[in-house]
Amino acid sequence: MRHISFTAAAATAVLLVVTGCTTSAIDKTKTTAIPPAARAIDTSDLAQGKAQFREANYGLAEKHFRKAVELKADNAEAWMGLAASYDELGRFDFADRAYGQLLKVAGRKPQIINNMGYSQLLRGNRKKAKALLLEAKAGMTDPAVVNANLALLNKG
Repeated sequence: MRHISFTAAAATAVLLVVTGCTTSAIDKTKTTAIPPAARAIDTSDLAQGKAQFREANYGLAEKHFRKAVELKADNAEAWMGLAASYDELGRFDFADRAYGQLLKVAGRKPQIINNMGYSQLLRGNRKKAKALLLEAKAGMTDPAVVNANLALLNKG
């Protein structure tokens, strides 16, 4: 009985070796690289960030804007969205960092200064908010947004 089991095992092993070790079954065709995606990832994240921000999903907006700036650090629009998202989330420490990077990337533009003033308004820093909003108003051709923020400041 032992001899039959050994013979059967040996026969199975030989069969596996013979059928499993052929080189004719190896695929020798060359592979091609996968082409890059048609759209840039940072652009997609920027669009997603804007969409989430408009829907007041500030946590998701922050995630997409952060990814966009990680992929393209000189994207001023993404930095602006990231800073505004942090403002809405009450993460003013991160908002300040984002505004700092935004100023380095885009310079001291009225729209940026307006957002920084609104950020100060959200924090309750009325004096600093007023100074920033007045600076922004002086540089804008259409100060409607700044006027609305100043009205909020005067209302509270």
